[in-house]
Amino acid sequence: MRFGVDEAGKGPVLGSMFAAAVRADPVTLPDGVGDSKDIKPERREQLAEEIRESADAVGVAEVPVERIDADETDMNTLTVDAQATALSTVARDDLSGTVDAGDTDATRFGRRVADAVDTDVTVTAEHGADETDTVVGAASIIAKVARDTHVAELAAEYGDVGSGYPSDPTTRAFLADYVDRHGELPACARRSWSTCDDVLAAASQSTLGDF
Repeated sequence: MRFGVDEAGKGPVLGSMFAAAVRADPVTLPDGVGDSKDIKPERREQLAEEIRESADAVGVAEVPVERIDADETDMNTLTVDAQATALSTVARDDLSGTVDAGDTDATRFGRRVADAVDTDVTVTAEHGADETDTVVGAASIIAKVARDTHVAELAAEYGDVGSGYPSDPTTRAFLADYVDRHGELPACARRSWSTCDDVLAAASQSTLGDF
């Protein structure tokens, strides 16, 4: 029995970040488990259900926009906290496993996650672990499906918000249109992101151009 941990939604300008932890015997996990980014959404949802059925335990942690935008923190710290929170829900003494490193220094990241978990676990952190470790791949899928569900909920509230990533033209158009109509950013936006600064600056220039 091992654990694997990964997160999804670290880079978007909209919505929460999610981390997931899976405790499982790798041989019991469904075929096709791997990096969630390489799996089509419909297949991800199907695999997520199969993972929940076959795994010994699954835990998910959410980091909302308010925490992401807080002055006293940073994304590395939030990623550590999210992974540790998810891991804490499935951890037990003497369990070992791998987390996908969310820091350039994988060893440091793994140590920080282990220190934030009350249970005595052995944590190995690796870059790209969702591609090489089946249990981390399973956690990647669970986290990505949680993020996908969250984005779908945002779309139900706001209309088409796109993927939420800064590079997505639909997301940028949504932000620009929202600011144009309401004079402020939507509550789901990560205001500390430079993308939001760009949108607000463009809206300000547009307003000045009306005079």
